[in-house]
Amino acid sequence: MFEETVFYSETASGGLSTFNLIGAILLGCLVLILLIVAIIWLKKKLSRPELYGLTREEVAKRWQQIMATSKQNGDMGLKLAIIEADNLLDAALKSLVMQGDTLGERLKFACYKYPKLKNVWWAHKLRNNLVHDHSFRLNAGQAKKALGEFEKALKELKIL
Repeated sequence: MFEETVFYSETASGGLSTFNLIGAILLGCLVLILLIVAIIWLKKKLSRPELYGLTREEVAKRWQQIMATSKQNGDMGLKLAIIEADNLLDAALKSLVMQGDTLGERLKFACYKYPKLKNVWWAHKLRNNLVHDHSFRLNAGQAKKALGEFEKALKELKIL
């Protein structure tokens, strides 16, 4: 009843035409290029940033020392730990080549790439109060919260 007409793009020898073969090769190359680009993008997205002049092992060791200091000598240990944590964050940002002359400037710059770093501003301001205002009273709750913010910042930077 009905005749079915089938059109094949075959050459006289029974193989695919040159046009179809080139198209298949080009499509394969395009897929390969997209796969390579995706792998590079994922590797960059999931990898840790490069540090210059500071290793992750040094950061971890300094952080352990900071935490040990915070548990010694009462208020003085907490104050010193906050100051050292602030210094460690500054060294980390310098080693990540963040622009700026001060930690505040480097933090502003870093917040564009790492928006969660905005949370560490409070701890940095607390450190400034400790250093510049001799009548400033620090309580243990504030100190622990500040150290927690510094730790979160270092983890956000993927160096701790």
